[in-house]
Amino acid sequence: MRLLLDTHTFLWFIGNDPRLSPRAKALLESNADLLLSVGSLREIAIKISIGKFRLAQPFDIFVAQQLADNKIELLPISLAHLGVVSAMSFHHRDPFDRLLIAQAMIEQLPIVSADKAFDAYSVARLW
Repeated sequence: MRLLLDTHTFLWFIGNDPRLSPRAKALLESNADLLLSVGSLREIAIKISIGKFRLAQPFDIFVAQQLADNKIELLPISLAHLGVVSAMSFHHRDPFDRLLIAQAMIEQLPIVSADKAFDAYSVARLW
């Protein structure tokens, strides 16, 4: 099984945050193939730059280490993904989440997220 991680899911998983549901944690610790959108990395970088998030190491070093340690593959952003974003309804207004929804739709991936707003779209949300 291949799983797309929402940004908060990735951060909660690598930080061993108790907000990560037991089911989500079990999925992420299983033998599933984990994917993280390049869009999520952009979201994290922006939050660092505006002071909403901090890392103990430089961004590029931290991310590379976490991806390797947790066997997470990066999912690039394609024109097809952006095409879906440009046409999708505004049930969810967050631009980063809208991209993740589009990627999950195009790639036919379930997305691991606590965000119930994803349920308004034709994606499988696991939590």
